[in-house]
Amino acid sequence: MVKLVDAPHSKCGTLGYVGSSPTAPTLMNTYNRFDISFRKGKGCWLWDKNGKKYLDAVAGIATCSLGHSDRVLRKKLSAQLKKIQHISNLYNIEEQELLSRLLTNSSCAESVFFCNSGAEAIESAIKLIKKYGNNKDKSKESLILAAESSFHGRTIGALSATGQPKYQKGFEPLLSGFRFFKYNKIDSIKKIFNESVQNQQIISGIIIEPIQGEGGVIPGEKEFFRELRELCDMNDTLLILDEVQSGVGRTGKMWGYENLDIEPDAFTLAKGLGGGHPIGALLVNKKANIFKPGDHASTFGGNPFACRAAITVLEEIKRRNLLQNVMLRGNQIEEGLIKMASDFPHIIKGRRGMGLLQGIVLQENSIDLKSVTSKAFENGLLVVAAGSNVIRIVPPLTISKNETKQLLKKLYSIFKDFC
Repeated sequence: MVKLVDAPHSKCGTLGYVGSSPTAPTLMNTYNRFDISFRKGKGCWLWDKNGKKYLDAVAGIATCSLGHSDRVLRKKLSAQLKKIQHISNLYNIEEQELLSRLLTNSSCAESVFFCNSGAEAIESAIKLIKKYGNNKDKSKESLILAAESSFHGRTIGALSATGQPKYQKGFEPLLSGFRFFKYNKIDSIKKIFNESVQNQQIISGIIIEPIQGEGGVIPGEKEFFRELRELCDMNDTLLILDEVQSGVGRTGKMWGYENLDIEPDAFTLAKGLGGGHPIGALLVNKKANIFKPGDHASTFGGNPFACRAAITVLEEIKRRNLLQNVMLRGNQIEEGLIKMASDFPHIIKGRRGMGLLQGIVLQENSIDLKSVTSKAFENGLLVVAAGSNVIRIVPPLTISKNETKQLLKKLYSIFKDFC
């Protein structure tokens, strides 16, 4: 039993918490964490309490676009705090209006809804698809299609759209109305469309990643997405891209869909948009711009502080020419990984990815992912797993040529130790 008491040495009657044991864990057990606390960060580097230095190729999982403790971001956010940090969406928010214009001017979208995370952006997309389907024909069952091996978030709606049973286990029943197809396999989707006609169903929308991140860093194929766009146009189906991980310059283009020579009807953003500060967004074109007052809302979505962070990230990507840096460093990583695959063929099967979203594909039954991430951690390098046999590399967009060289040197040494 936990009870509220006056905390010792407190002032003004401050309340503290006293539990059955002062050492009992108070965080829910939802992460397998490394036993470490980082005390400071700068650019691509983190330091623990003992002063050990780590090269961060995780970046909050593709989130810290400008790296840690960026000088410009610190300055802009400090100034924003002196001005205003939050106000309700019942009123106009200047920072939100500026950010929405930056986003629409640089993309195929005409309008933006702001929220707080990738999962919330996906939830917004699911509601959008459902309304679109109801506007078309309420008499027929409406379906939403998503890809196998996809990952769209942990909330119940986003989880229902995620094509990985391991994340869904234990949380059934999920939302109904979802069907799954094989990624990059257009015939798999056509089959579902044909079945829907026979079953008097309509396919209202498709949610898909331009490059699957959590599913194993699997890039989308241009021909597949071209045919998918045509299929959606023929059937009046919304095509919504999950750009939570691939957007905001991660692939070397501002938006992942630019690598595929198509434009979606809508796409979702989060992660790198705020440079480490919570913000998500659903961007829509004219066809998908159907929400009306009362259809959707978010208390914190698009508040001035979060918007200032995102504005700064977008402005700095342009000012520092970071898209070019992403392409250069991505090519540098690719060359290094190709050499590693050649030198350690019994461990590394190959590589795949775009820009600074890269994956090292391990040979099946060679070494497990945890042993690699742990060995990297011991050697002062942070990397993260993806799928069943892929090590994901997603450093800040600001990583330098020399830092990339150090990253590759550390990786080479790690795999050499497994030989």
